[in-house]
Amino acid sequence: MIYRETLIDPWEHFWSFIGAFVGIFIIAYIQSLHLPSMENIFLIGSFGASSVLVYGAIQSPLAQPRNLIGGHVVSAIAGVTVAQLLPDIIWLTAPFAVALSIVCMQHTRTLHPPGGATALIAVSSGTKISSMGYWYVLSPVLSGCLILFLVALIFNNITKNRHYPVKKSRLRRSRRQHLKTRFDRTKSPSNL
Repeated sequence: MIYRETLIDPWEHFWSFIGAFVGIFIIAYIQSLHLPSMENIFLIGSFGASSVLVYGAIQSPLAQPRNLIGGHVVSAIAGVTVAQLLPDIIWLTAPFAVALSIVCMQHTRTLHPPGGATALIAVSSGTKISSMGYWYVLSPVLSGCLILFLVALIFNNITKNRHYPVKKSRLRRSRRQHLKTRFDRTKSPSNL
């Protein structure tokens, strides 16, 4: 048997490379224009992991726009909140931020694995990011996610074989069915 991932067209690899390169390039370029080389704030590590999903595994429910943007933002809020409320004890704040971010992403249906890293960065990256407070959520997190998303919209839709976001995913179907069932229950005569 041949593993399904090995059957991907080489052009898929090419577009994954180009998309990831351009997405991270834009974020890194903005970083280099506005911040000294020693202050690596705008280019956070979790964006690299997000690039793997949104350019290399575009069919994954975890790579969809809601998950990309929502997962990072929810996790950033969780991480900053932990950093603000708990004392600066890394063995306490690090696991609490990651665990809280997972539960928050699950609750909001925005699970995106790199979000755990976004929360961890909020509590473990030293004084520059911790001094940003909730501004960390807007920049670098939200602004970086929007850049990755816009680049993904362009490069993941160039060919007829790549479609982003996925229109007929199992997750969307499940959500639509859940909403329809809920709506039907509220309109049934027994509820009136």
